[in-house]
Amino acid sequence: MDTSSQQPGEVQTNESLEKISTDVSRTTKFYNNDTSERQSASKNSLEVKEHLRPPTDSIHKDSEEHSDHWAKRRKLFKESKQRSSAGGSSLTSIITEESDTLNSEDTRSVDMSMRDIEDRGFYTETFHSVSWIYHGDDVNQNDSPHCLTSCTRPAAIRERTVKISKGMGEYPWGFRIQFSKPIVVTEVDTNGAAEEAGLQVGDYVLAVNGTDVTSVPHSEAADLARLGPDILTLTIGSDIGRIPNTPRPACRGYLHKRTQSSLLKGWRKRWFVLRHDCCLYYYRNKHVSDEGKSQALSVTSLEGAVVEADTSLGKPFVFRCCPISGNRVYYLCATSNQEMKRWLEAMGRAVHPITQNHVWMDVTRHNSNLPPLAVKNPECLGLLHQLDRTKDSWVQHYCVLKDGCLYFYASIRSTCAIGGIYLHGFTVRDQPVGSKRSAIELRPPSEEFKVFYLCAENANENKRWVSAIKSSIGKWLPLHQALQDYMSRPPEETRM
Repeated sequence: MDTSSQQPGEVQTNESLEKISTDVSRTTKFYNNDTSERQSASKNSLEVKEHLRPPTDSIHKDSEEHSDHWAKRRKLFKESKQRSSAGGSSLTSIITEESDTLNSEDTRSVDMSMRDIEDRGFYTETFHSVSWIYHGDDVNQNDSPHCLTSCTRPAAIRERTVKISKGMGEYPWGFRIQFSKPIVVTEVDTNGAAEEAGLQVGDYVLAVNGTDVTSVPHSEAADLARLGPDILTLTIGSDIGRIPNTPRPACRGYLHKRTQSSLLKGWRKRWFVLRHDCCLYYYRNKHVSDEGKSQALSVTSLEGAVVEADTSLGKPFVFRCCPISGNRVYYLCATSNQEMKRWLEAMGRAVHPITQNHVWMDVTRHNSNLPPLAVKNPECLGLLHQLDRTKDSWVQHYCVLKDGCLYFYASIRSTCAIGGIYLHGFTVRDQPVGSKRSAIELRPPSEEFKVFYLCAENANENKRWVSAIKSSIGKWLPLHQALQDYMSRPPEETRM
């Protein structure tokens, strides 16, 4: 091209285009160089990662083999953190319990999200520990209980609810009543529906399916039962002092339990508690059980179980327990032959438990289903605060005291009780607790039972409650004490 013929503007334009082209070429070269360097670095990084990464097949195989194991380890680690934060033991002691917590397939665990049944239900341990007999209402302490004397004394009639499922045959309910007012149960068929429901000879029929029959003819009450539903609901008046209750098996102490873990084999020392519900509980130690700071490691029902001494392991004082539920066999070892016999006897009674409750238990169940102000003739009522030692706080309840039972309600407007305490054998006194200068201490007859602390609004209210509780507890006597007092009385003499 002949540049002499170009105009000055065209020369400037061409120079600008050449400059731009050069800049673009340099930029492209720089970008390509940078990209190649990044790709090279990325490639090197991937090579390093691939070099450090184990084969995929081995990861998959290893995860299949150890996923369950590490899941259990993580669970134990979380539990150890929770327990250590609450003042529990270290991780090492928690891991040693792996055989207890991971192999309890045939036991039912205790849900820690709910309060312990002794706090949210009725505490009945002392009542079931020995035989108790109702001493009476406002009687002299020197008088004998109703069942130990031939003298005529007013019966302690209390209402309770009995529900009878309709059976088969001409007389499906299995009981007979007398032509009288009030209506009296005169006969209860053996192994019949009424006996199974807890109806007893001498009970008074006060209501049939919610209808009051205390003043109606006998035939009308019978028609109400025949024409009603298949579940006959009777309101019964019973004498709670007629007969004593039958103690239920209870035993507690340290035993060595054989572990079944594939990781840790051997014998572990645990604190075992056989309660009146015929269930065997075991804990890490006695302190945890008494304070209620931790759940039971397992709970096993002994009803129908096989409990017997065992010599197959070549270890002395060993006995085994085979519950109905599940396929696990528990091997337990006592410290002596006498201790082993004590456990075998108690667990043997739990295998065939008593199915019929004492009348007074049905009375308290009836009262617990009533609003607080509907309980007849309460001995004391009002607001009380109960010490929850697991949280170190006081919980307010509206309380009703009746016949040696303290009922807890959430408020005065509640429709039913949320729990209570059977006060048999407890001693009560005014005792300072923590920041409370005046509180009510309920101490059981033995250290194996639970101590309760209550507090009213002021010191005068505490004194009122202490006096009422003492009087209510005094209405019940242990049967052995009642028999001893009766036998030690001088013979009755008649002046002629």
